Amino acid sequence: MTARKTRRDFIRDLGLTAAATPFIWNLPSLGFGNQPARKQRLVIMFSPNGVVPWNFWPDEQGEQFTLKESLKPLAPFQDRLLTLHGLSNRVRGDGDNHMRGMSCLLTGIELFPGNIQGGSHTPAGWASGLSIDQELRNFLQSRPETRTRFGSLEFGLTIPNRADPWTRMVYAGPNRPIPPVDDPYQMFARLYGSVQDQEKLASVLDDVQADLQKVRSVISPDDQVLLDEHESFVRNMEQQLRETRTQIDESSAPELEPGVRNINDNLPKLSRMQIELLVNSLRSDMTRVATLQYTNSVGQARMRWLDIEEGHHDLSHEPDSNTEAQDKLTRINHWYCEELAYLVQRLQETPEPGGEGTLLDNTTIVWTNELGKGNSHTLNDIPFVLIGNGLNFRMGRAMRFDREPHNRLLMALAHAMGHEIDTFGKPELCSGGPLTGLT
Repeated sequence: MTARKTRRDFIRDLGLTAAATPFIWNLPSLGFGNQPARKQRLVIMFSPNGVVPWNFWPDEQGEQFTLKESLKPLAPFQDRLLTLHGLSNRVRGDGDNHMRGMSCLLTGIELFPGNIQGGSHTPAGWASGLSIDQELRNFLQSRPETRTRFGSLEFGLTIPNRADPWTRMVYAGPNRPIPPVDDPYQMFARLYGSVQDQEKLASVLDDVQADLQKVRSVISPDDQVLLDEHESFVRNMEQQLRETRTQIDESSAPELEPGVRNINDNLPKLSRMQIELLVNSLRSDMTRVATLQYTNSVGQARMRWLDIEEGHHDLSHEPDSNTEAQDKLTRINHWYCEELAYLVQRLQETPEPGGEGTLLDNTTIVWTNELGKGNSHTLNDIPFVLIGNGLNFRMGRAMRFDREPHNRLLMALAHAMGHEIDTFGKPELCSGGPLTGLT
């Protein structure tokens, strides 16, 4: 078929409705402008309250290293793994370490003065700059060949019903926090169109079947298979969302801190649903930048599915001598790592549409945290674990640094995606440029 210059032209020429847009965005045979070049994707995953260092970081450096208990779920992907020990959030100023750990994590710049009181430190406001994911979003959206439907997507899990520096890590600019979407139903509606009555979820596909038939007449056999798989995913997700909404509505309220949504015990299932939506949004080229935020800084998830009744943040304050608490914290981070491993597996088994290899070959996930260690509230040795080949870093290694500002890693992420910025966040913390040794 003759390639059309834009998706808008294609929709107009075939007389399609806007509702069909999510299904045709990434069909390679349509020859849209941003198809030929290799896609690079970045996903940033967050989990809170620090780690147990001796059960997290490999003892060795280089290519021969042994995964500790917290990272063992990533063993099948060790050759695609890069651990960065010794990066520190050296942003200071107003706010407590949880606040600065969270809201300076991706911005690399101070919080504004404000009236939100933290622990033993001064009150503070929002971050005074944008986050690296939004910097990259703006860069990619500025170029026709890398522009996507959303630019970025912000997924969340059990985020409290409040807005403060403990609950926000993504910023569109100074004083402009972006809330993550922590309800799969709402994220599904955003991806595939709003639904008027959430209690009576109508099928998205029922409204676009005629349009999809028109599309099938002008796409390649391979794209017809891709479209069929996309439709099947949406059908299955619609059914899952119906079932899950019923389960959430009928569940009894767990004991949580005030304001936390009443879905704590559903976190494992909701996690997998959000991951499926995330993978499909990458596969469909709805975005190439995404964040996946599990709870929040000072998050109090009660992981009863791990036989842990205590809140996560409360456990993180226990001393090192409390071996039972350290074991539970290790199990919690092991569970988060299992969710990461599931995301990695889904990317690995999903072919790159119209390209070579799999989504994992073109995606890098960064798993991070607001603290290095919970009971000391340290901003040194912030966990940064990278997996996947999207940024062309040399993977399969354990690396160590000496309290390097994490701003240099944020710069390296940008440079790896072709955005060669001179500084990011606080300029004084960018000395030396992008973090070296990654390629």
